[in-house]
Amino acid sequence: MNRWWHRFFRTPGELREMGVVGINMRNARFVLPNNPRRLYDLVDNKIRTKELAEELGIAIPETYGIVSNPHDMSRIASMVGERDSFVIKPARGSGGKGILVISGKEDGLFIKPSGTRLTLEEVKHHISNILAGLFSLGGRRDVALIEYRVLSSKVLTDISFQGAPDIRIVMFQGYPVMVMLRAATRESDGRSNLHQGALGVGIDIATGKTIRAIHHGKPVTVHPDLKVPLIGIQIPEWDKILDIAVTCHEMTGLGYLGVDVMIDDEKGPLMIEVNARPGLAIQMANGVGLLKRLEPAVERAAKYKAESRAAKIAFSKKNFAVKFPEADALNPP
Repeated sequence: MNRWWHRFFRTPGELREMGVVGINMRNARFVLPNNPRRLYDLVDNKIRTKELAEELGIAIPETYGIVSNPHDMSRIASMVGERDSFVIKPARGSGGKGILVISGKEDGLFIKPSGTRLTLEEVKHHISNILAGLFSLGGRRDVALIEYRVLSSKVLTDISFQGAPDIRIVMFQGYPVMVMLRAATRESDGRSNLHQGALGVGIDIATGKTIRAIHHGKPVTVHPDLKVPLIGIQIPEWDKILDIAVTCHEMTGLGYLGVDVMIDDEKGPLMIEVNARPGLAIQMANGVGLLKRLEPAVERAAKYKAESRAAKIAFSKKNFAVKFPEADALNPP
């Protein structure tokens, strides 16, 4: 909250008027009352999340193998097989930490999207760090997943530098309330983490079109490296993406959550991750405070607890469609 105040010269009263949700409000009003602690492991453990998704028929990246102890290191080559590309990630990682993307193999070396080449021993060393808990929540010992590398839709790779962009949907009681696309830059090294220099691109829930973009919190209209427009892009298979997000609410039982989706060029939308504590930068990407979306969802959920997925999506499309100049509310003066 304070970072935004200093950056945009807003008083606390002005931020409240805009409906900006800070960490304390998010935790006290939305996370703690709606996300029972006993359900956290369903999303904090990516293996468990993928198992639940498979049970409900949600499309996810194929798992090639799981490395749970040092003895499994000898099986990495057989897990990967003849595949040229794959992703290694910690089961309990957060914020994109510890994810290693391999886009090709040549002369016995593994190639990252940036062109950096790694030996098998360097890949094993990275996995050892995952097992040691270097990237996990609370530093707990972890396991590593080796899974399918999403080959992103060309519409989206055209606006992302050497990395597949993902889409974050913030949900409340099964209602999509805000969405953004996270696109990689040269600075973010192909990753979609905004804190590492990636772009946040707001998306209109009603249409699935990009409406606003930020880089380091400042509005931009073109990609800083690719020099391509970021606004007005139609996200493919939009209704399916929203349906996946609503299904993830049903799957986990969490009231407040973030759902991450990637769009594969052949397989379509794939659920990548679910987060019980989604970050708040999505407000900057959309130029709208979350409270303006959460409060109507709270009221709707109280009246229609058993509403269908289609009805929830229809409500969000109708009530959270972009209303300018609302989407410019957080622009710097």
